[in-house]
Amino acid sequence: MNYPEPIHLQETVSTNSYLSELCRDTQPADLTNVWSDFQTAGRGQRGNSWESEQGANLLFSFVVFPDFLEVRRQFLLSQVTALGLQEVLSRYTDSITIKWPNDIYWKDKKICGTLIENDLTGMHISRSISGTGVNLNQQTFMSDAPNPVSLFQITGKHYDREEILHQMMERIAYYYDLLRKGEYETIASRYFEVLYRRDGFYMYQDATGTFKARIHAIDPIGKLILQDEQGKLREYMFKEVSYVL
Repeated sequence: MNYPEPIHLQETVSTNSYLSELCRDTQPADLTNVWSDFQTAGRGQRGNSWESEQGANLLFSFVVFPDFLEVRRQFLLSQVTALGLQEVLSRYTDSITIKWPNDIYWKDKKICGTLIENDLTGMHISRSISGTGVNLNQQTFMSDAPNPVSLFQITGKHYDREEILHQMMERIAYYYDLLRKGEYETIASRYFEVLYRRDGFYMYQDATGTFKARIHAIDPIGKLILQDEQGKLREYMFKEVSYVL
């Protein structure tokens, strides 16, 4: 599946905001994407900001109009993006995984963060904007983010941001095409295969405290299902449980 040529901006408030405004004025094609050298207000999950040196990293967003997709299946959009990112970064180093729901990790450090904003019409998704920050060439991180890492820090090499963008959009377009074809199980199974801490017992924390568990499954709506040491299954939506790193 093809995607439009990327729109490049030297600076913007955020690439998600830029695409949202573009959609108000025009009707862009599926997978229209934009990348920027710098964001003055890059956003992350839970209202966090995203630290990025000007021109060092890949900051991009893309928009799709998946009106064929039911609202209850919107987690598939998160999986599509995460798989595209994970596959491309795995070409340059090992130990790249997807930390539920959609962060990309190298070992125990975060290399990518994604914010997805969906618009709903009735029982279907009319528009989805996915914005990602990829730590590519940043040499040091100054914020109080707990565990950032860049591909440069891992490999000692600099990377062409636009080249990486094209690689990522190519893989995202591939998985979005699978989504359009209804191949939900293929997407879900590939996502599960590359999950962070997929095998073995690790520490987690929820509202009741810390506990040790293993990942049992991810259900179709995106719930993380953990199995604790007593064999009990615990189900969590996003923000209801955290990994103890």
